[in-house]
Amino acid sequence: MEKQENTVNIIYSAEEQKEIDSIRAKYQPGEKKQPTNLDKLKKLDARVENKAMVSALSEGIISTLVLGVGMTCVLVWNQPVIGVIVGVLGLAGALYAWPLYQKVLKKERENAAPEIIRLSENE
Repeated sequence: MEKQENTVNIIYSAEEQKEIDSIRAKYQPGEKKQPTNLDKLKKLDARVENKAMVSALSEGIISTLVLGVGMTCVLVWNQPVIGVIVGVLGLAGALYAWPLYQKVLKKERENAAPEIIRLSENE
């Protein structure tokens, strides 16, 4: 009696196969592949955007907590004047998160621009 093996062959598109190979390469021991200019560009761009995102999220979260303290002053501790002042400060800080994101993003893009231009030039 012969054993029959049931196998399934999956064919991926060239783009999918390239992505699969890049993921597999991360987990295979052995020689490290030198990052390409595209890899460096993606990493640099992500770093620029992440700095802006972290700044804006930190501002928004802290400001929302301050707004919550203001609401607590009004509703729980019966301190309406202090609560309104603290709440307005928290609300103003939360509203500043988006302009802060844009400002940090612009500054980081200006700082990273020479490196981005250098990496993106065709050699």
